[in-house]
Amino acid sequence: MNSVRPVAPPAVRWITQTLEDAGFETWTVGGAIRDALLGHPSEDWDLATRATPGDMRRIFRRTVPLGVEHGTIGVLARDGTMYEVTTFRRDVETDGRHAVVAFAQSIQEDLARRDFTINAIAWHVLRDDFYDPFGGAGDLQSGTLRTVGEAEERFREDYLRILRALRFAGRFDFSIHEATWSAMAGLASHLSSLSPERVREELLKVLGQDRTPSRALRLYATSGALAVLYPELEERRAGEEWDKALGRVDHLPSGRPYLRLAALLRGVPQDRAAALLMRMRLSNAQTDETARLASADPLPGEDASNADVRRWLGRCGPGRLERLARIDVAGARFAAESGTAGPTPEEVVSSWHRAREIRRSRPALVVGDLAFGGRDLKRLGFKPGPMFGIVLERLLEWVLDDPGRNNPGLLEAEARRILDEDAARDG
Repeated sequence: MNSVRPVAPPAVRWITQTLEDAGFETWTVGGAIRDALLGHPSEDWDLATRATPGDMRRIFRRTVPLGVEHGTIGVLARDGTMYEVTTFRRDVETDGRHAVVAFAQSIQEDLARRDFTINAIAWHVLRDDFYDPFGGAGDLQSGTLRTVGEAEERFREDYLRILRALRFAGRFDFSIHEATWSAMAGLASHLSSLSPERVREELLKVLGQDRTPSRALRLYATSGALAVLYPELEERRAGEEWDKALGRVDHLPSGRPYLRLAALLRGVPQDRAAALLMRMRLSNAQTDETARLASADPLPGEDASNADVRRWLGRCGPGRLERLARIDVAGARFAAESGTAGPTPEEVVSSWHRAREIRRSRPALVVGDLAFGGRDLKRLGFKPGPMFGIVLERLLEWVLDDPGRNNPGLLEAEARRILDEDAARDG
């Protein structure tokens, strides 16, 4: 077993001691043990116990019913931190999407139902003992991801495990065991049977948690998962756009999954991007915002005029400048590292600062910013109709060329000129 030892919070020891004193075998399990053995900080501490939810609610004064039907209770420590404690379980029936479970009597039964060997290691915090019946520690040391038991059977129990495998292999830069990979690729078509919400959360974890999400995303592609779930992205693999998209994503910080998602979709037409995002069941607001970021034009370069920059800000929305600039800077950094054509990071940053200065001057960027509107046209005696919008758009174009023209008197005179010119042309 790895010489690195987990360091559990005092509350984990207290919960374990309390349950053991009451006669219930209790172990720490899951990601915290895996990460500790890899030398990574352990944050989410989960426990597995022979105690039932009823036992736990009787033993602990402060509990939260997180999933009583599945055996999970939240136990609140003295400082208010909540720890998930789950009764040992075994699968009774599975259908590829959901599992019917029953309570078990031993940690061995509980670990046997888990997905991968690296997640099937238990540690007894009081005895400092590891229980590793499936060789997970050895796989951690060799950098290998493999299923607990027969691979195809394990994935057929829950097809989401295919996406979890891609995420873990990418996050830890592990190789995937041959039999495990073969089963994943062979069953990838079944991913379409999963709920959009579960699929979405897996992708957002890749984009939000991984320092180098391109590793998992490349596995999405080669396994067939990308074609099944995200055909809009699969279409881009034939050219350079896929590599550029992955490069942008890698050069953006973790913890910003939606920004990375927009960077991944950058250049996909807005309607195609929106279709993908709606399938992911994002909110309407998040779908609209991410699709707009994805489909926006690049920042105007150094040869663009100030009027060009103002028009770009008006099209994209001035509130999106910072996020769009971050995406474009990330793309420029990847281009510089890979030797592909494009503006340098310094040039993009310079364009960003210039657009920011122009925005600070508060120019009129959309019709609503004009110092003259539909009411003013009605005051001049013109009846509402399609011409209103045409006149206001032409006034905006006039002002975008020279922000000093956004003056009620000047705009009224120009509006009269436009209307008189159109009336004369129409005879």
